[in-house]
Amino acid sequence: MNVYDVVIQNKEVFKAAYAALIVFICLVIVLKTHKLFKLSSYTGIRYFRNAFFFFGLGFFSRYFLKYFFEVKGLESFSDVPLLLFEFFVIMAGFFLLYSLIWKRLDFSKSFANSSLLTPGVLVFYMFAIIIVILDYFWQTLTLMFLSQVIVFLIASIMSFNNTLSLTKKKNHLSKLYFVAMITSFLAWVLNAVTVLIFNWEQTLLINIYILNMLFFLFFLYGVFKALRGN
Repeated sequence: MNVYDVVIQNKEVFKAAYAALIVFICLVIVLKTHKLFKLSSYTGIRYFRNAFFFFGLGFFSRYFLKYFFEVKGLESFSDVPLLLFEFFVIMAGFFLLYSLIWKRLDFSKSFANSSLLTPGVLVFYMFAIIIVILDYFWQTLTLMFLSQVIVFLIASIMSFNNTLSLTKKKNHLSKLYFVAMITSFLAWVLNAVTVLIFNWEQTLLINIYILNMLFFLFFLYGVFKALRGN
């Protein structure tokens, strides 16, 4: 029996541990990047922090809120965790992209001085809601996959350009950012292929979980590296 067989036979335990670890990593990243923002006052860090706040909410909703509804017998709300997961994950991707492009798109003012309520971010909220609604009525996740493949492709290209333009001192973190973006891009492409073509093939899903975990670990390492640099 290989590792894949063991994971598949214990997939519910594996999913719970996987989700708990990602939620924990997201919590650490949010807290550490908040500290980093206090030290640097760089606006892009706020959008980066928001991305992992939404990632954490997404994975908590998908795995733990779903379990809560099942335990309480709330079958009529069974779609809510997946809808919340889709919305939060889409917004997390948008926030990561926005952390790279905010200088070009951001308006001078936000509402209540909140990085969650700038005019540019509100546009992303609108797109995320539209994607979730359409996917719900069409009973598919196609638009979510398509949007995130595009988001992380653009983010990967921008990260690569930043890597070329930055000084050697900052180049290490920029390369890490680029590798993380490429990892997530590949995970989303593989996720889309697995779901839309291979009908949730279990072995491929395990590989996606591994790629996703690498994505979060890359950023966790990068945040600690940035804090040590300060």
